[in-house]
Amino acid sequence: VTGLCPLAGPSPTSSIHVYTPREVYGTVGSRVTLSCSFWSSEWISEDISITWHFQAEGSRDSISIFHYAKGQPYIDDVGTFKERMEWVGNPHRKDGSIVIHNLDYTDNGTFTCDVKNPP
Repeated sequence: VTGLCPLAGPSPTSSIHVYTPREVYGTVGSRVTLSCSFWSSEWISEDISITWHFQAEGSRDSISIFHYAKGQPYIDDVGTFKERMEWVGNPHRKDGSIVIHNLDYTDNGTFTCDVKNPP
């Protein structure tokens, strides 16, 4: 699991710090929580967005698997995660975590949590 630290504005004091565990392990058939917490020097905007991406092990391509925007979670209708993902985060508590159920060998890879807090 990797975290991105995008800037929310031109000033370095407006950055968002995103925290994720470096590695997460799970057994086939079980569930795993992909934790994503963040800290912002600014108030949490109603326009906050959280996006999770997945890059399969050995692949060069990354796909979007989850979005939180305009106060609603959206599970992307692509890939093998759409029936197995659960939103457990709460942006007001600075939490963008998701759960993946019924783990499979094909879930091996890099998950990236991207948080934006405009403006």
